[in-house]
Amino acid sequence: MATTGNSVEKDLDTLFRAHYRRIARAIGRVVRDQARAEELAVDVFVKWRHTGGENSDLAEGWLYRTAVRGAIDEWRRQARRERFENMFSAFRSPPPTPLETYETDATQRNVRVVLGEIEPRHAQALLLWAEELSYQEIAAAMEVNLTSVGSLLTRAQAAFRKEFEKRHGSTK
Repeated sequence: MATTGNSVEKDLDTLFRAHYRRIARAIGRVVRDQARAEELAVDVFVKWRHTGGENSDLAEGWLYRTAVRGAIDEWRRQARRERFENMFSAFRSPPPTPLETYETDATQRNVRVVLGEIEPRHAQALLLWAEELSYQEIAAAMEVNLTSVGSLLTRAQAAFRKEFEKRHGSTK
């Protein structure tokens, strides 16, 4: 039995009213942008309409399956875009000036000199901490008790600050 265009529109309206909010929420949980999720939810219903939308018994499953696939595709697009933006962000910022390069090099030289002058154990602790190692990893690398890592880092920072200020003046 052929459905009339008016009947298909009526079925689409009924489906839209019954499922739009839940579909938009499901998409929103994946893409984490509710406005974009609402746009994608509307697209799901447009796709349903373009498929003919004749078998309304299967509509709910089709709508949710299409919504989830669309949400995952959108999430992948966002991740890919973010990855490319991060990759090319270095090209958007102007290169450092010679003065900035010199100042950076001078600061690095000063830090290396100070690290060479403080106690090797303190220098090692600061370097491991600068590499964002956890306290557990620092304790294992330095073969110290985990509970002493915090105080070791505090003493190392104080020693570094004292030596740096002695050689190069106040850091403020």
